[in-house]
Amino acid sequence: MQDSRVITYGVIGCGMMGQEHLRNIALLPGTAIGAIFEPDAAMRARAAALAPGARMVDSVADLLAHPGLDCLLIASPNHRHVEQLQAVAAHRPLPVLVEKPLFTQASDAAAVAELAARHAAPVWVAMEYRYMPPVARLLEMAQEATGGIRMLSIREHRYPFLSKVGQWNRFNRYSGGTFVEKCCHFFDLMRLALGSDPVRVMATGGQALNHLDEVHDGRTPDIFDHGYVAVDFADGTRAMLELCMFAEGSRWQEEISAVGPRGKIEAFVPGPTRFWPAHLGDPPVAQVVVSPREPRGPQVHVIPVDPTLLDAGDHNGSTFYQHRGFLELVRGQRDRPDVSVEDGIWAVRMGLAAQTAMIERRVVEL
Repeated sequence: MQDSRVITYGVIGCGMMGQEHLRNIALLPGTAIGAIFEPDAAMRARAAALAPGARMVDSVADLLAHPGLDCLLIASPNHRHVEQLQAVAAHRPLPVLVEKPLFTQASDAAAVAELAARHAAPVWVAMEYRYMPPVARLLEMAQEATGGIRMLSIREHRYPFLSKVGQWNRFNRYSGGTFVEKCCHFFDLMRLALGSDPVRVMATGGQALNHLDEVHDGRTPDIFDHGYVAVDFADGTRAMLELCMFAEGSRWQEEISAVGPRGKIEAFVPGPTRFWPAHLGDPPVAQVVVSPREPRGPQVHVIPVDPTLLDAGDHNGSTFYQHRGFLELVRGQRDRPDVSVEDGIWAVRMGLAAQTAMIERRVVEL
């Protein structure tokens, strides 16, 4: 029997990403936003325009006291996630979709694991990249195309960090660092695609260009803008990440390659359509390319995305598909989250290990 009741969300944090969530929730029938906590006046006004029926509250406590909520979304700055999850677990353990990264410091990992163990409702970590249509297609086809992935490579060439409230994303202490904040998506994809856990991380990277001419509250940003990360996995497979955040002129923002004994499969993902130069015409459409060893010859699969979903956010339609799955979980139509707290912890651990390897110039064993 289909659950037709309206599912009402409480939302903590409605900056740029929170507003993307609001736009995508609005595309799902049978949903409503009940209450929003957003302390910044400008962001609060934008959120109110997107969810005019929501009540604006002054604290997390006020939001948790709001009647009629069925689930929660946490899209606040990274360094607030742990304390807000703890408040939810203590006062109103509703199903939660929490933005990545789960935490920003290694010292928080045990607290997050303990919280998950006692939280009476499911916690789903928001890893949007799993749901990008070309990435989802690659994951679906990878076993057949490769015969079992032995090497996985992910390249992201993109724009610098965007301006956010208080510029919190410019500083390691608030964001967790680039390879946690930005790249936990990719470390999550590595574990998912390979079906194994990492044992060793090697990396090199740093801050070459971005934000060095900025000063915020008397401090210059310390966030990294490029790097290479190589990861060994327990089953003998290997993965690599290449990140450059001063390459916004690229045709593709993400390029993923998986190779095995049978052949290769690649995904090519464009960046946000709003950043594509208008004078170049229509933005590129995502592709998945399968290249078997025999018979040789690349097979190109064009992966169009619904323009409505492209307009609703910057993640190639993935935020909608993620929310559709979370809604099914809240309605009891799924048994568990796609992305567990354990998955979220591993992704942060890998990011922190990469940054440690870069800073200390050593191999990090996990």
